[in-house]
Amino acid sequence: MRFYPMWRLKFRRDETRLRRRWPAWRGEGWNRDIDTVLQRIADHGPASISEVGQGEVRGRGGWWDWHPSKTALEFLWRSGRLAISHRTGFRKVYDLSERVIPAEYRSVALDPAQVIDWAMSAALDRLGFATGGELAAFFDIATRDEARHWCTGALSTGRIVEVEVEMADGSRRRSLSTPATLDRLPALPRPSPRVRLLSPFDPALRDRARAERLFGFRYRIEIFVPAARRRYGYYVFPVLQGDRLIGRLDAKRDAGILSVRAFWPEPGLRMGQVRQAALMAELQRILPLAKVSDIRFAPDWLRA
Repeated sequence: MRFYPMWRLKFRRDETRLRRRWPAWRGEGWNRDIDTVLQRIADHGPASISEVGQGEVRGRGGWWDWHPSKTALEFLWRSGRLAISHRTGFRKVYDLSERVIPAEYRSVALDPAQVIDWAMSAALDRLGFATGGELAAFFDIATRDEARHWCTGALSTGRIVEVEVEMADGSRRRSLSTPATLDRLPALPRPSPRVRLLSPFDPALRDRARAERLFGFRYRIEIFVPAARRRYGYYVFPVLQGDRLIGRLDAKRDAGILSVRAFWPEPGLRMGQVRQAALMAELQRILPLAKVSDIRFAPDWLRA
């Protein structure tokens, strides 16, 4: 909540961008239901996608085949007039922002320079090191010119410093960091050899191109890909060991069981007994989180 005042600039910029782009993407009349949907929620309270636009024709073209009321909900949310009050499963339930966001956060007014400074410095705090472009992309608030201007100013005052970071292929990439981060490096512990199952949306992977440069690990989520065209699976988990991404796991909860369909080790990685045991230990650890009691492996689950 405390970051809401910073997002107000993004809401304004996103609304301008959507009004410019969506006529071509969503088609003529894309905005015809905006006022109707907003009034329906104002009058009758929170609503999900299934509770608006009754009677309209809805296609079956997949994730991006939005009907008019879905388009209206997305626009109102991205422009800040609606907020997510809660979720039911994966379904978002929308309400007026003033009924979700406390007044103490809605009343804060920051000028763009303050927001850009926060967005760039907060991104660097979270990433540790990054290029100016990676910092701008983290919150997607600063423009390229704003990011460039911020980096120039922060370098000139010593708030940030230039560093070179070795990539997975041995090349070096010029990046930015802070003196405080560099001072902490000698005291950092070595990465744990424990295996960890990561979310596809883990911060280490949210910038797919950066993750590929740093780890040599190319990851693409395939939930939007038709089943026949998927290379791995619908929702495949990256697997981390130490400071190395060692493979990807296709698993799901199925009738109280964690069903493991496949594990694909990265090329050149040997899945010996010790590493397999570490993977099994991680799967056992997540059983309570997944609310299942046992693990079932497909006969050909290890795709080494």
